[in-house]
Amino acid sequence: MRILVVEDDMRIADLLRRALSEAGYAVDVTHNTGTAEEAFALEAYDLVLLDLLLPGAPGGGMELCQVFRVSNSDIPILMLTALDSPRNRVAGLDAGADDYLTKPFHLQELLARVRALLRRAPKADHPIVSIRDVQLNPATRSANRGGRDIPLTGKEFAVLEYLMRNAGTIVSASELIDHAWDENYDGYSNVVQTYIRYLRQKLNGSGEPDFITTHRGMGYMIEADQ
Repeated sequence: MRILVVEDDMRIADLLRRALSEAGYAVDVTHNTGTAEEAFALEAYDLVLLDLLLPGAPGGGMELCQVFRVSNSDIPILMLTALDSPRNRVAGLDAGADDYLTKPFHLQELLARVRALLRRAPKADHPIVSIRDVQLNPATRSANRGGRDIPLTGKEFAVLEYLMRNAGTIVSASELIDHAWDENYDGYSNVVQTYIRYLRQKLNGSGEPDFITTHRGMGYMIEADQ
């Protein structure tokens, strides 16, 4: 899943990027309303973390929240701010935010709120993703096959979840990079192939059929349930 972080405090923005990336999300960071609007128009995000006090527009994060909400009525928006008065919280929620977290905050609480908002989003469909004998639980970031627990890294989970949510469709390597890595990714070109190999090693036990199929020159696919 891809998250847009809009935060003008560079230290906090970097902290959020690292924490969310380690949890398996693709993260783009902007620092003002202008660049945030440009990013929002170019990418399909699953969630926005939005600071209330932002440079670039008179209304700051409050005004930007309204712009986002008009453009996409369904996207979850979590507002972050040091202003913790009831009046500010009410104003943020009325502007279109789905949740409100005051600074300083604990990263584990922020990650829990992100998971909760993503579960409630229309695109999430159902908290448990199940194809044949493989199940993913986005709430706990856990996976199993035939009742056997499968330990996954955050990035492995992101790749497998995207493939499972698009079961029956060939997903290209570039689409997986767009989903599971952020806009600053400049690593080696066969990173997707590497992660598919990791997933196969973990998913395919003795005698179990390959869960992910490769379509040479096109991408990867998980067959949908009949």
